[in-house]
Amino acid sequence: MSEQLRTALRGHPQAVTIVTAASAGGPVGVTVSSFGSASLHPPLIVVWIGERASAWPVLRTAPLFAVHLLGAEQAELADLFARTGADRFGPDTAWAPDSDGVPHLLDAPIRLRCRAVRRIAVGDHVGLIGEPVEIQHACHANPATPLVRHQGRYTSVG
Repeated sequence: MSEQLRTALRGHPQAVTIVTAASAGGPVGVTVSSFGSASLHPPLIVVWIGERASAWPVLRTAPLFAVHLLGAEQAELADLFARTGADRFGPDTAWAPDSDGVPHLLDAPIRLRCRAVRRIAVGDHVGLIGEPVEIQHACHANPATPLVRHQGRYTSVG
C-alpha cells in the first residue's frame, strides 16, 4: 500500500522548500516537499520531515527554523539539500546566518523565519509546526514560477 500511495501522490504537485536551522555544530538544512499552511488564525505553517533526515536531530529541538520556498531555477539547490553527505553550506551556496544564527539562503524567493510551536509524530514523519515571525520576499522573485515536484521530478508552474 505504501508504494501505491507514493505513486498516487506523485500526480499531485507539491512546492519544494528547504528547511534550515542553526546548531552548535553548524548550520543544517534539508529539502522538503511536504509544506503548507496549518492555520491563518493564528498564522501557522507545517513541514513534514522524515525522522531519518540528517537535519532532524537539530530540528527536533531547534527553537527557530526557516522555510525557503524555491523558484523554478533552483532545482540544483534542492538536489544539494536532498543529497546525503553533501556540503550543503559550502562555498557554492549563497547563505548567511540571521541575527539568531538561523541560515538564510540568500537566493530563495521567499523565506519564512519561524518559531517552533509544536512537533507531531505521525508514522515515519514529524510535522514541524511553526509560527512565522518574519517573512521575506526577494525583490527579484517572480512568485508565478515556484519550483514544484510532480511525477517524481522537478518542474514549475506559471
